[in-house]
Amino acid sequence: MQKIKQVIPNTITSLNLLSGCIGIVLAFNNQLEYAAAMIWIAGLFDFFDGFSARILKVSSEIGKQLDSLADMVTFGVLPGVIIYQLILQQQADTGWSEYIAYVAFIITIFSAIRLAKFNIDTRQSDTFIGLPTPANAFCISAFPWILSNPHVLSNEQLILGLIVYTLVFSWLLVADIKMLALKFKSFDWSTNKARWIFIALSLVFIAFFQVIAIPLVIVLYIFISVIYNSLSHHP
Repeated sequence: MQKIKQVIPNTITSLNLLSGCIGIVLAFNNQLEYAAAMIWIAGLFDFFDGFSARILKVSSEIGKQLDSLADMVTFGVLPGVIIYQLILQQQADTGWSEYIAYVAFIITIFSAIRLAKFNIDTRQSDTFIGLPTPANAFCISAFPWILSNPHVLSNEQLILGLIVYTLVFSWLLVADIKMLALKFKSFDWSTNKARWIFIALSLVFIAFFQVIAIPLVIVLYIFISVIYNSLSHHP
């Protein structure tokens, strides 16, 4: 029975990995909106594999490693491919070299470093050090939807924006900055102020801005994390 219990979380993790693989195929076929949706589907599996492991009270080293490898594909490789394809789409009508699109895979490299650091860093139980890879992937997932709508930016400006995003967020992935972990040990206000404020403001952003709210929510998450950790060190 115990062995059956251990299989359940690993199966859900494998579905996370499968979602990432499907997303990569969709991205290379320029079906970027569907590829972006696979990030969110994988995110659900990523949540439920840990949730099921806690409910079933099972944990294994192979499960931890499988989870990290699945996250690498879904939240590291797939976002890099989406950025790569978006840059290529804008590059066609500009004087930019097509090789500039390979900058996108800096996201993939730094995601790998971020996950490797997480695996060996004992400080990341109640907080994260650096931006979590799923948060970065969720942010990138909004770009195909946003850019499919009419906008006033030129192709050159869009490429530059995507490159700047790639460089800044790659740094955030490995930066020695404490980020808020959205794990509730209790639901009282006093110990979860930052979490409740983040959730409330996120819902407001989503209600007003819809898909554009996704990058705003990630920026909000970074901002609240920095303010919260700064205040917690200054009584």
